[in-house]
Amino acid sequence: MPATEDEITVRRNDDAGRYEVWVGDVLAGFTEFVPDARGRLRFPHTEVDPAFRGRGLAQIVVAEAMADEARRGDTVVPLCPVVVKYVRENDVPGLQVEWPSRVATP
Repeated sequence: MPATEDEITVRRNDDAGRYEVWVGDVLAGFTEFVPDARGRLRFPHTEVDPAFRGRGLAQIVVAEAMADEARRGDTVVPLCPVVVKYVRENDVPGLQVEWPSRVATP
């Protein structure tokens, strides 16, 4: 496992359709987004490599993704349980959220 002092960064990877969390130069996890027919970004899945679990990286990548989407003015549709939990528990100024019918709103 890489040293804990490695810098944690989040990058948007449009080609892969995801925000990635890096520890140093190692990809540690990501949250995926998929544009829908209405131009919204659906967030269906978040994943962290088992070697990096327990460090809060899922929360970090989702937090950065939501903040970036708020800056871009995009509307997000949270589907992934990690994204749903984050959006329910945190205020993200300017974030536009459309809840899918299968996810209960707060």
